[in-house]
Amino acid sequence: MPIKVNLASSDPLSLAVDVLVIGVPEGASTGEGVLARLVEALGESVAHQVKRDDFTGKRDQSVDFTTRGALKPGRVLLLGLGSGKLTDIDVRLLAAKGARFASGVRAESVAVVVPPGVERAERSAAEGLVLGSYRFTRYFTGDRVPKFGLARGTVVVEGKPGKAARDAVALGQQVGEAICVARDLVNEPPNEMYPEALARVAAEVGKQHGLKVTVFDKAALIKRGMKLIMAVGQGSAREPRLVHMIYAPPGKPKGKLVFVGKGLTFDSGGLCIKPAQGMEEMKGDMGGAANVIALMAAVAAAKPSVEVHGIIGTAENMPDGAAYRPGDIFGSLDGRTVEIINTDAEGRLVLADCLAYARALKPDLIVDNATLTGACVVALGPTVSGFFSNREDLADRLRGAAKAAGESMWQLPLVDELRDGLKSDWADIKHTADRWGGAITAALFLREFVGDVPWAHVDIAGPSMASKPYGIFSKGGTGHGVLTFLRLVEGFTG
Repeated sequence: MPIKVNLASSDPLSLAVDVLVIGVPEGASTGEGVLARLVEALGESVAHQVKRDDFTGKRDQSVDFTTRGALKPGRVLLLGLGSGKLTDIDVRLLAAKGARFASGVRAESVAVVVPPGVERAERSAAEGLVLGSYRFTRYFTGDRVPKFGLARGTVVVEGKPGKAARDAVALGQQVGEAICVARDLVNEPPNEMYPEALARVAAEVGKQHGLKVTVFDKAALIKRGMKLIMAVGQGSAREPRLVHMIYAPPGKPKGKLVFVGKGLTFDSGGLCIKPAQGMEEMKGDMGGAANVIALMAAVAAAKPSVEVHGIIGTAENMPDGAAYRPGDIFGSLDGRTVEIINTDAEGRLVLADCLAYARALKPDLIVDNATLTGACVVALGPTVSGFFSNREDLADRLRGAAKAAGESMWQLPLVDELRDGLKSDWADIKHTADRWGGAITAALFLREFVGDVPWAHVDIAGPSMASKPYGIFSKGGTGHGVLTFLRLVEGFTG
């Protein structure tokens, strides 16, 4: 069960919790503020430990104390806030780190003190508590089943909180839980999370949050002419699906936004099979689709004044005798023909049909996200997403949303000179080009299917999964990108 977050305005040192988390600004002295009160309650050992650990409140510094019954909190964790003005990003990170620490010491309750004067602090603190307490334990049995887990989280604020603060905490919990849906989906094993199962989860999320959800099965995909999605999935015993989720705001919407996600529930590489090493991570090749499902849940909670559509193309890429081959040529929903070069470049084919479908909705913008290329990871590393756009104003919006959300994204160029690499001798276009600039040529291929609609492509291949926890992100599926997309939605003004 996810942690249940509430709001309190009590003296934090009087809260009966297992762990109390307090942010300390850089340069704080043990003779002032909360540090002075800790010294008074716990003795000079606090000052000695602060000095011994060289804790001065710098960012990423930490020190913790066991209160031994001298205070109601069983343990106090001090986290450095650094210098400078704090933002809601800092508060979310403070809460996430605190929740992760509390989980590590087998606590059942944790409270985080929100620094005063930070906009959106209550919501971000609740998000951080949920995200930091996340664990994926569904398949543990016997002694592996966790005997303790964080059940209660408290956001502690100054003064008497009003309805707005309580609503913000409730929304923060819902947004955090939505992101955890994306994490769960990525972490699920591929024998359990296949295209039909992913579509079923999307439908369940839609029902839970009052969204309209339409699922297109194999017959519907064939009827609509989505031959690229069908090509990718034809080597698998699991049939592909396309899912269309819709959030409609009350009243007249101020715009229509479409988010598209790649949903390869397992990618073996097809006939161009991947090496065995690392193939187990290909269960996470549906990270983009997982993000879209999570985003739609978060949108339903936030209730923005724009209409939001989530489009998911999901398939399994397997090397069966019926699998598609290098040299094959397929039509597409867009109408143009595509020559297959490498069956391990399947994600862009699924996205191509999804983007053509999205374009027909006549939206104000389309944003797709996908674990698309290793080239993007080589360029930017494992913690940064690369993005491309055919409109600089949309690129600016996306960049601003990522900065406000605290997620690392970097714009890469659509180099038109590389478009020649997609020319085919036998079809309208081929789907891969030369090795060089692989993330760019993948984006150029996708651009062919969006027409004149403002569009951005976000390559989340690096940060969609993590080998260890960092920041607000968990080991395994991270949900990286959902907060950025939600910021984009909430900030859209036409």
